[in-house]
Amino acid sequence: MEFPRLFLVHQTLPDRRVNDIPGTVARELRQSGFAARLKPGSRVAIGVGSRGIASLDKIVRAVVDYWNSQGMKPFLFPAMGSHGAATAEGQAEVLAHYGIREATMGCPVCSSLEVVSLGKTPEGIETVMDRLAYESDGVMLVSRVKWHTDFEGKIESGLFKMMAIGLGKLAGAKRYHAHTYKMGIEAVVRSVGRQVLGSGKILGGLAILEDGNHNAGQLTAVPVEAMEQKEEELLALAKSWMAKIPVSGLDLLVVDEMGKDVSGAGMDTKVVNRNVLGVYNPWPFVPRIERIFVRNLTDATGGNAVGIGMADIVTDRLVDRIDWAPSLTNALTANGPAAIRTPIHFPTDRECLETIAPTVGKFDTKELKIGWIRNTLELSRLFLSETLREEIEANRNLEIIDGPMEIPYGADGNLADLVWESEPARR
Repeated sequence: MEFPRLFLVHQTLPDRRVNDIPGTVARELRQSGFAARLKPGSRVAIGVGSRGIASLDKIVRAVVDYWNSQGMKPFLFPAMGSHGAATAEGQAEVLAHYGIREATMGCPVCSSLEVVSLGKTPEGIETVMDRLAYESDGVMLVSRVKWHTDFEGKIESGLFKMMAIGLGKLAGAKRYHAHTYKMGIEAVVRSVGRQVLGSGKILGGLAILEDGNHNAGQLTAVPVEAMEQKEEELLALAKSWMAKIPVSGLDLLVVDEMGKDVSGAGMDTKVVNRNVLGVYNPWPFVPRIERIFVRNLTDATGGNAVGIGMADIVTDRLVDRIDWAPSLTNALTANGPAAIRTPIHFPTDRECLETIAPTVGKFDTKELKIGWIRNTLELSRLFLSETLREEIEANRNLEIIDGPMEIPYGADGNLADLVWESEPARR
C-alpha cells in the first residue's frame, strides 16, 4: 500500500521555562504567608498528584525545603483518587517513580487510603479527606493547573480538583464521579472543593503552569482566600499556552506512546480531538482527526491503559503490556468503562497502518493527510505528510528539517524507533 512521504517538522513553541525552580518556589512561598498560619514544629501535609509533570521532583523538594526552613515538620502524601491501582502501596510507588521518596525529598512519604468525613456540601455531596492530611496541622497542595480531558469550564484540572478527587482518595472519587451524572464535573469539583476549604485544614497551594514544551513555565503560590478565583485566572493563562497539532485536520494520526504519565486519559483528548467515551472530534478549537493509531504504552504508566478506547487501532505489543487491575480500577472509578475498550490490533505497525488507512473515505492512500507524534505532550517535533506541505509552508512557526522520506519501516514491519533521537530534552 502506498502512502505519502513524510516531512520531519519542527514547531516553534514559546519557551517559558522557569530557570531557577528552587529560588522561585522559595520566593513564592515566602510571600504567601502560609507559614504564618502555623506554630513552629507543626506537621504540614504536602499533597502531590500522579501526572508526569516536568521537574516535579525539583518543585516538590523546594516546597519541602521551604517548610523545613520555617521550623515545620513536613511530610508528603499521594493526593490521588484511584491511581496506583487504588492501593496505598501503589500510590507511593507512583510518587517514587517521579523521584519523590524520603531519601530524595528530605521528609517522610506517607500513603493511606483511609478518609474522614467532612460532612455534606449544600448540594448534598458527602465530602471526605485523606485521614493523614486531616490529622496534620495544615495541608498544602502541589498541583498542575491545566485543561481537563473530559469537559470545558472555568475550573478544570488543578487545585480544586485535587481537593476533591485527590484528597478524597478512592472512596471520594467513586462518590464524586457518581454525582457528575446530574451536576457535571465542574460543579462537583467546585462544591467539594469549597467544603474542603471550609474544613480550615488547607493552607494554600502551589500551582504549576506548563508551557507548550512541557516545561514548568510559572509557579504561583495560591492562598485559600482567593483560590477559586485565582485558579480560574491561571487556567485561562494555561489554555493560552496550549500546544496543538499545527494543521487544520488529519486523516490519520500515529501516536508512538500513551499513558497516565502523559495525560489522565492516556492521551490528551484536546490534542487528539476525542473524548474518553470514544466520541470523534468533539472539540471545535483543535484539528479534526479521523483515525488514531497508537503503537505502545509508556513505561511509566505501569500497564495502565486508560484511554485506549479513544484509539481506532493499536498493536499487539501494546495490548500485551496492559495491566488490567489498574486499568479497570481507574476506568470504573471514573464511571468510564468505554475508556478501556480494546480496539482492533495487529502484530506489526505496517499491518495496523494498512488496515486502518482505507477507512477514512479516500480511494487513493497517497492522498492521506498523516501526522505522527511521540505522545500528546511533545509536539515541538512531529512528522507531517507531504500532502500537508501547503499548510506547513504557510505557518511561520513550522520549519521542515528533513524529508520528504518514505515511511521508515524496519525489517520487522514496525516503524523505526530512533526517529525521535534529536527531540530536545524535556527537563
